[in-house]
Amino acid sequence: MIGVTILGSTGTIGVNTLDVMSRHTDQFRAVALTANVNVGRLAEQCREWQPDYAVIADNQKLGELEKRLREFGLGTEALGGVDGLKFVCELDGVGQVMAGIVGAAGLMPTLAAAQAGKRVLLANKEALVMSGDLFMQAVQKHQAELLPIDSEHNALFQCMPSKVGSDASAPTLQSQGIVRILLTASGGPFRTFTSEQLSEVTPEQACSHPNWVMGRKISVDSATLMNKGLEIIEACWLFNTTADNIEVVVHPQSVIHSMVAYSDGSVLAQLGNPDMRTPIAHAMAWPERIESGVASLDFFSVDSFNFERPDETRFPCLRLAREACEQGGTATATLNAANEVAVENFLSRRISFIAIPKVIEYALEKAKHTHDVDINGVLHADAQARELANAYIGGL
Repeated sequence: MIGVTILGSTGTIGVNTLDVMSRHTDQFRAVALTANVNVGRLAEQCREWQPDYAVIADNQKLGELEKRLREFGLGTEALGGVDGLKFVCELDGVGQVMAGIVGAAGLMPTLAAAQAGKRVLLANKEALVMSGDLFMQAVQKHQAELLPIDSEHNALFQCMPSKVGSDASAPTLQSQGIVRILLTASGGPFRTFTSEQLSEVTPEQACSHPNWVMGRKISVDSATLMNKGLEIIEACWLFNTTADNIEVVVHPQSVIHSMVAYSDGSVLAQLGNPDMRTPIAHAMAWPERIESGVASLDFFSVDSFNFERPDETRFPCLRLAREACEQGGTATATLNAANEVAVENFLSRRISFIAIPKVIEYALEKAKHTHDVDINGVLHADAQARELANAYIGGL
C-alpha cells in the first residue's frame, strides 16, 4: 500500500487524483490531504478518506478545520501553514506527493518532498519555474523521483527513451536522437480573437476553456499563453535541454498532448482525451499502467487535427517567458511572480486582459536578476517582482 500526500486536494488536480485513487484502494491510501482556504470541502474529503492528517494553508482557519473534524468524529489531526504542508510531505509513511498547489505557494512543500526523497508527482510547474536549479539539485541529491503531471510534459515523458531525464549525468536529448520537443497548446479560448477583441475580454470568458477543466488562475494563463511559456521553462529542467530545442505548436483539438521529433524523421506523439486523470494515473503507477476512468480515444469522433504557429504579437506572454528562460537565474521567478499578481488583478477586474503582459514586462525590466542564488534569493526575487508589479498596476 502506497501512502499519498495530496497538496491541494480540493482543487482540480487533487479531486482528479482522489478519483484515480478511488479505483485502486488496494494500492493507494491517502495519508494527508491539504487545502488553501476551503475548510468545508477539505473536511468532507477527510470524512470520506479518513487520512491521518489534514492541513489548511491559511493558519487562521485551523480552528475551523479542527472543529469540523471533531463534528465528523474523525481522528484526523489538523495542521496549518507552510510548516504543516512541509511536515506531511516528509512523513515516513508517504511514498508519493501530488504537488497540486497552484502558484508560488506550492514551492516550499514541493521542495520538502524532493528533499525527503519522495516520488514527486509534479503538477505545480512553479517549483521548477522559480527555482529549477535548486529543485533539481534536491531531486538528485536525495534520490527523489520526479514525474510530470502536466499533460504536455507527461506526454513528452512517455514519448522519450527511459534514459532521458533531468539528471545532469543523463544522456542529452541529442545523444538519444531527439532533435526537437514539440509542445502542444490548445490556443485557449481567444485563439482567433483580434487585438481589439482581446482588449474587451472578461474574467468569465478567460476562465471558460474550450477543452480542459482547470482552476481560474491556470485558465487565465492558458488564455494568455503564459501557461505554455511556463511549460517551456519546466520542460528545460525536466529534460535537461534549452528553449531553442522546444517548439510550441497550437493544436486546438487538444487530442495530441505533445510530440518528440527524432533524427531519423520519426515523430512520436501521445494522444488521448483531454482529461487530467490520464497523466495522474500514469505517474502514480509508473512504470506500470492502471485504469484511470478515462475512456479510450475514439478516432472516428475526431473530425480533424489542426496545427498552427502561435502568434506572439497578440500573445506576448509566450515571448516574455522565452526571454526569461534564456536569461536564466532569478528572471524566471520574477516572470512567475509578476504574472501571478497580474492575473489576480485581472480576475478582480482591476486591470484588463491585455495589461497582463505589460505588468510582467515592466517587472522583468526593472528587477535585478542574479544567477547565484539560494532559496532565500529566490523568495527575495519573488517578493521584489510582486512589489514591482503592484506598483505598476497602482500607476495605471
